Amino acid sequence: MSILPPVGAGELGDPELEATAVAEPGAVTVIIPTFNESGNVRELLRQLTDAVPARLPCEVLFVDDSTDDTPAVITAAAQDCPFPVSVIHRETPDGGLGGAVVVGLKAAGSEWIVVMDADLQHPPALVPDLVAAGERDSADLVVASRYIDGGSRAGLAGGYRVAVSRAATWLTKGVFPGRLRGISDPMSGFFAIRRSAVTSDALRPLGYKILLELAVRCRPGQPTEVPFVFRDRFAGESKSSAKEGLRFLRHLVELRTASPVARMLAFGLIGLTGFVPNLLALSGLTAAGLHYLPAEVLANQFGVVWNFVLIEVLLFRSRRVHRHWADRVGRFALLANADLLLRIPLIALFVSQFSMGVLTATACALLATFVLRFAGTEALVYLPKRERRGAAAGRTVARSRVAVARTRTRTERVSR
Repeated sequence: MSILPPVGAGELGDPELEATAVAEPGAVTVIIPTFNESGNVRELLRQLTDAVPARLPCEVLFVDDSTDDTPAVITAAAQDCPFPVSVIHRETPDGGLGGAVVVGLKAAGSEWIVVMDADLQHPPALVPDLVAAGERDSADLVVASRYIDGGSRAGLAGGYRVAVSRAATWLTKGVFPGRLRGISDPMSGFFAIRRSAVTSDALRPLGYKILLELAVRCRPGQPTEVPFVFRDRFAGESKSSAKEGLRFLRHLVELRTASPVARMLAFGLIGLTGFVPNLLALSGLTAAGLHYLPAEVLANQFGVVWNFVLIEVLLFRSRRVHRHWADRVGRFALLANADLLLRIPLIALFVSQFSMGVLTATACALLATFVLRFAGTEALVYLPKRERRGAAAGRTVARSRVAVARTRTRTERVSR
């Protein structure tokens, strides 16, 4: 048994030492994202040791975002394990626990990858069963489900958490009825997936619901399920919070609006909600004695601000880095107000040249300006500046290489 000392941030490790530290690819890589789980690690590894049969090659990879001594506890506890145990400590928790899992997916070297939590609410004894079910059914994805015969959500504390979990499950399956067909528990954090079914570059997780991200973006083959009893947490406190709930909803919207058509529909729905602040402002301004024409112009700006905030948060959150916020605000406001100027000439054109009725012409003008405004918003507000795309791509690649290098220097490896 050899324990390699952690390499400090910004230090370069010995290449030969690092080469011998990397675990040989096994049949199963168990990925465990951790955030301050020092009280659970030793018991988790003990139960994994008891659960994994000697004939099943296995490696365990912790991807750690902790601010406590969790990495040191893992290093100490790994001395008693018959399989390789590794730790990747991230300096910044990009993407939350889901982002940690993606880091693990990129580092995994086994045919099967099992993802589970560190708090022992996911029983380690089920790890071999997940892999066996996948081999038996020739499935790419095996989900440990609380909602099939033999499963239970007993470990969810209190009626509130049960209701939230159930509502999230119904909402998710309602939003993605096709891609989640055959998955009764899309909120499960306990599953096995074939490495060949993972396209890690396509993953953009937000929060801790990585199974949903994998199922929607990677579209693995026909899934299968095994029942499991969701147990009580062994030690520590739950990381669930209202903030995580909001991140989940934002993640759900991002996944649903990944295609241009879905994004345009969401853009239209957000635009419809903008009529509410618009009309309220118009009513208040005219009641204050302002003439209705300047009142209409001013009231329109309230709708523009409302729409801009929702679009920023729900539709284009990941694209905000391409331009400064003031630039985005100015461009969006210009496009939104140009809509008013363009609509009147279009109505006149439709009436005079195509002999349309006024109502029909107005409806066509609204549709045309909506499509143009959506296309303009994507192209002029949220896409990178044309002359900088090449340079931006180069900077992105450079940043990625630096991030990978830094991650490697922060990796602790423990192998027998």
